[in-house]
Amino acid sequence: MEESRSNFIWDAIEQDLKDGVYTEVHTRFPPEPNGYMHIGHCKALIMDFLTAEKFGGKCNLRFDDTNPAKEDMEFVRNIEKDIHWLGFDWTGGLYYASDYYDKCYEIAEDWIKRGLAYVDELSKDEMRAYRGTLTEPGKNSPWRDRPAEESLDLFRRMRAGEFAEGTKTLRMKIDMASPNLVMRDPAMYRIKYKEHWRTGDKWCIYPMYDFAHPIGDALEGITHSLCSLEYEIHRPLYDWVVEKAQNMLPGHPRQIEFARLNMTQTVMSKRYLRALVEGGYVRGWDDPRMPTLAALRRRGYTGMAIRDFVDRIGMSKADSLVDLAVLESCVRANLDDTSPRAMAVLRPVKVVLTNWPEGETRTLTMENHPKHPEMGTHTVTFGRELYIEAEDFMEEPVRGYKRMYPGNEVRLKGAYIVRCDGCVRDETGNILEIHCTVDFDTESGTPGADRKIKGATLHWVNAEDAVAIEARLYEPLLSAEDETEAEQAEADEAAVADTEGEEAVENSTDRKLKEFIRRLNPNSLEVVRGWAEPWVKDSEVGTTYQFMRVGYFCKDPDTTAELPVFNRTVGLRDTFAKQVKG
Repeated sequence: MEESRSNFIWDAIEQDLKDGVYTEVHTRFPPEPNGYMHIGHCKALIMDFLTAEKFGGKCNLRFDDTNPAKEDMEFVRNIEKDIHWLGFDWTGGLYYASDYYDKCYEIAEDWIKRGLAYVDELSKDEMRAYRGTLTEPGKNSPWRDRPAEESLDLFRRMRAGEFAEGTKTLRMKIDMASPNLVMRDPAMYRIKYKEHWRTGDKWCIYPMYDFAHPIGDALEGITHSLCSLEYEIHRPLYDWVVEKAQNMLPGHPRQIEFARLNMTQTVMSKRYLRALVEGGYVRGWDDPRMPTLAALRRRGYTGMAIRDFVDRIGMSKADSLVDLAVLESCVRANLDDTSPRAMAVLRPVKVVLTNWPEGETRTLTMENHPKHPEMGTHTVTFGRELYIEAEDFMEEPVRGYKRMYPGNEVRLKGAYIVRCDGCVRDETGNILEIHCTVDFDTESGTPGADRKIKGATLHWVNAEDAVAIEARLYEPLLSAEDETEAEQAEADEAAVADTEGEEAVENSTDRKLKEFIRRLNPNSLEVVRGWAEPWVKDSEVGTTYQFMRVGYFCKDPDTTAELPVFNRTVGLRDTFAKQVKG
C-alpha cells in the first residue's frame, strides 16, 4: 500500500515535535467493549495506529470499560481481531480504563478536599433543569457549596454501597454559567450496582468517560489524543481534568479532533446495531448486511481495501457525507487484483447443444486470473448440457440485445461459438431448455476462435458436474431515500451521554428506534440457488472469487459439505461517481 497522504493532524504533530512540546509520539485507540466495531470506527482506528507508525512512536489499545452494564469479553476479542485484520498491533500495550479505577478514585477524593468536586443530590430531571440552555446560564445546585468534609464522607459512603442508584452523584465544580454546557459542573461518578466483568463487585460507583478518559491518557504518557469532531466541545473539559490532576499525573496530552465518518445508507449507531441484533432483524453482529468489521470481513471485504478507503476520503475538520459507492470502489479495486476467476450461474436455464455427441465431454483449461499468470490455471469440463444465466436469453430480443436469441451466435467463455436455434417451453410457458448448435471449428485457443461475431461472450457451467451453491445477495439495510438516517446518531448520543447521562440516551434512542425499524430495506437479502464450477467447492471458507460477469463472492462459514454458501461481496460495475458530498 502506498504511503498515506499528509493531513492537518500530522502537520500539527510535526510542529509540536519541532517546537519541542513533545519528544516522541504516543497515541491510543480507546474503543468501548459494548458491541462490535463498525466501519464508522475505522477512521479513528486507522488514524491512531497509522500516526504512531508514521512518527516511529507507539499506539496503545485501551478498552473504555466504564459502563459494566453492556460490556463483554466477546466484544473485546472481536475488537482485537478487527485491529489485527486491518494490519495493526498495539505496540504501546493493552490497557483498560478499569486499570485506573483506583487512581481515578484517589484523584476524586483529592478534588473533593481541594474544593474541586462535590456530592450532588439532585435527581436527573432536576439536574437537567438546573443546567440551563445554550442561551441561558445554569444555576448552582443547592448542594454545590456543602463542606468538603461532608462531600468526602458521602462519597466514601457511595463507594460503600449505602445509597440507591440515582440518589447521589459526584460532580466537578467548574462554572454553571459557562457558555459551554459541558463545563457546567459535569458528573464524575455515578452509582451503578452492576458487577464489572473485570473488577467483580469491588466497585458500585463508576467514573464517567469525560473524567476517566483524560486521566487514562495522561497516565499512559499519551502525547496526542485524536478523537472525532463531536468531542471538540469537550476539549476544555479534557484540559481542565488533566490540569487539575497534574500533581498526580505524569503527562499532559493534546486533544485534536477530526470529522467523523458519515456514509450513505449505513447505520453508524452502535445502539441501533445492537437493536437490530437483539430484535432478530439480522442474524447477528457479523451478518454481512451489517456495517461491523466482522460482517464486512465475512462478506469478503479486505482490510487493505478499508485502509485505502480511509486514505481516499482523507482527514479534515469539515463534516461530509461519503457515498457508499466510494467504499465499494475501493473493495472492487482490491479484489480485482487478488481474486481468482470462476464461472457460476445464479439463475440458471438449461442449454442443450443438439449437435454435441451424447455422453462426450472435453476438458478445457481456464486461467485463474487474466492479469496474473502466476496464479495458475484450472480445468473445466464441457458437454452436451450446460447452464447459462436466464437473463442471457430472450426469445424476442429488445433492440441492442447481443446475448442469446434465436438465430444469434454467442461465444461461450473459454469454449466455442454456438448458435441459438430456439427453446422448448412447458405447458405453462416456462422455458425448459434452449437448443443450440456448436461450431466445432471455434474451440478456444484455435485459429477458428478468432472468428468475428456480433454476439456477446457468456459464462456457463457444465450441467453434468456443476456444483450446487447458495448465493446470498445483499443490499444496504437502509433504503436509498433514508440514506442519511442515523448518520449522526452516535455522535449525538455521545454528546447526550456526557451531559445528561446514559439513561437519557436510552430514552432518546427508544423513541427513534421504532420509526427507524419501519424504514429498514425489506429487500436487503435475497437468497438464490445456482450452479458453479466444481473447483470452488473445496476452497477454504473466506476465499473470494470473481464469478465472471456476476460479481465478487466470498465463501461463507455456513457452507456445508453438500452446499457451498457464497456471499456477494460487491458487484462488478463501479458506480463510484458521487464520491463525497460536503
